[in-house]
Formats: sequence, C-alpha cells, structure tokens
Amino acid sequence: MKIISWNVNGIRACSRKGFLNYLKEEDPDIACIQETKANPEDLEEEILTPSGYNSIWHSAEKKGYSGVAVFTKIKPKLVLEGLGIQQYDSEGRVIIAEYDDFTLLNIYFPNGQKNEERLQYKLDFYSDLFEYCNDLRAQGRNLIICGDYNTAHKEIDLANPQQNKNYSGFLKVEREWIDRIVSWGYVDTFRCFNTLPEQYTWWTYRVGARRRNIGWRIDYFFVNSEFLKRVESAFIRNEVTGSDHCPTGIILR
Repeated sequence: MKIISWNVNGIRACSRKGFLNYLKEEDPDIACIQETKANPEDLEEEILTPSGYNSIWHSAEKKGYSGVAVFTKIKPKLVLEGLGIQQYDSEGRVIIAEYDDFTLLNIYFPNGQKNEERLQYKLDFYSDLFEYCNDLRAQGRNLIICGDYNTAHKEIDLANPQQNKNYSGFLKVEREWIDRIVSWGYVDTFRCFNTLPEQYTWWTYRVGARRRNIGWRIDYFFVNSEFLKRVESAFIRNEVTGSDHCPTGIILR
C-alpha cells in the first residue's frame, strides 16, 4: 500500500500545474493533501473526486484558506472531519480516516510566523492533537500521522539552521514538540530509511531557493513504533513541482 502526502498550496492552482497527472502516475492507494484553499462546492468534479478514488474534504470557514482532503481507493470504516475542537476545526486542519489495520490522520499544522498569538495557537494544536493521538494508541490503534508539520526537527532538516533559529518553524519550543512526539514512541519514517542531508520538502518561492535546494523538511509521516515494522520504505518526491512543497510518502507491507 502506498500513501502520499502533499501540501499543494491551493488545489486549483496545483491542478493547473499537473496535480492530476502526478496522481495518475504515482498511483497511490491513499493521497493526503493539505492547504487546499478550496470548498468542495467550488471545485470541478475531476478535482473534487479524482477518477478511481473516494474523496473526503474538510475546508476552513474562511474562503481560500487552509483545508485538507483525502483521496482513497479503499473506503475507510469511519471518517471524522476535525478534532471536535472548534478553534481548529473552523480552519479545516484535520481529517481522520479509520481503516482495518490503522488510523490515518491527515494534518495541516498551523504556521506560527505571523505573531505570538499564532505561535501559541500552533503549540496548543500540537498539544491537543497528540493528546487525541495518545488516546487512540491507548485504545490499541496503530497510527499514521502525516502532513505539513510546519516545523523542521533537526539542523539536518533545513539548509540554514543558524540563520533560522529565531524564526518560527525552527524555534526551540517548536522543535521540542517534535522531540516530545519521538519520546512518546512516534517514529519519523523518512529518517528510518534516509539519513542524508539536503532532503527537503518545502522551498520559499523567493531567491531561486528550489533551484539551489535551499529548503526545509517540514512534511512528515510519523507512525507509532509498534507499527513501524509494517513500513517498507519512505520517500520524498523532490522532483515533483506544482507547489512550494513536494510530495512525500510511505509504502506499507
């Protein structure tokens, strides 16, 4: 089973740049996308429900902002849109899909760069989300938690760590949240298979950053440690364009 995740930075714009062609070529069993910036009623059918997939959408109340979607060949046993916490659900940040062997969480974590209030909102989101995840684990569920985490974990995960240590996305308090997740027994799947530097998933549109590979790895697949044996490989498709992010994914046995 192949699962991919991609912050498309606007599904309509990404579709004009080849999203549906990529989806057909990659042929994942499940595709999780973030930052859709769209409401289902405003989308053409080929984007709303790509051929061969069931689709799940969770959009923000604010038009053209945030939003997540899941395209899945396998119909989930249960789907939840949001965490049941209004301050997050109004921004369309979470889809939870329960399958036989695992529960998949497609997440668009908040960006904390705007101001201190939004940084605190981001930190609160981490806390409330992983309280929810830990409750699922306590019930015996295996978890796949993918999406745009909006945080680079270690210095290897961005091109210029020293220059960015005081900016949201690489603040000590944000990175400590990833440390905490790891200490609770969640595993960064990509780093299980690839320990090389210069492996990024996001590049600013400014100053030719992508061409020069001045990027950040802020998109992840975390799984609980008990489920790691099911993960056969993990990958980043940094050659795929259409957004300021690129797709990342895992293959399950």
